[in-house]
Amino acid sequence: MQIISVISLWFIPVLIAFILVYGTIKRVPTYESFVDGGKEGIKIAVSIIPFLVGMLVAISVFRASGALEYFMEFIRPALLAIGVPPDIVPLAIIRPISGSAALGITSDLIAVHGPDSFIGRLASVLQGSTDTTFYVLTVYFGAVGIRKMGDALKVGLLADLVGIIAAIVVVTLLFTS
Repeated sequence: MQIISVISLWFIPVLIAFILVYGTIKRVPTYESFVDGGKEGIKIAVSIIPFLVGMLVAISVFRASGALEYFMEFIRPALLAIGVPPDIVPLAIIRPISGSAALGITSDLIAVHGPDSFIGRLASVLQGSTDTTFYVLTVYFGAVGIRKMGDALKVGLLADLVGIIAAIVVVTLLFTS
């Protein structure tokens, strides 16, 4: 276990040093390249603001309209029949849309049920097993001008579904007797 701690502590500094030494050997102006990358990063950050605002508004409308609660009540009987706690569904729905909203839901679930409860553990594993698919597609694809993202959306949502199912199965197998 100690070797993993040492590796994780030194990995990033060694990687940065390697890149700088390699760039110097190849006679690449490393500092100028770093500054140019920073300038480009700022331009990209400014260009994604409209996409980010649009995504945040859509999330707010979805939650404030009551659509999430209506959907929850509709699928509650089916979830209970297969042994999935309905409290986890808002997290599973919101996670592909917004990481910060999902983190808020995870925090609420842990505050209500406790970090060592089945729901608290499931929420934590689910948070790490899925990604913010719509956010990634909207912000990053939009920033670089990619308009056709249908296949990426399908694969991203499929990966999220697999992550959700895997989280439920793994937490059920590991934390229930």
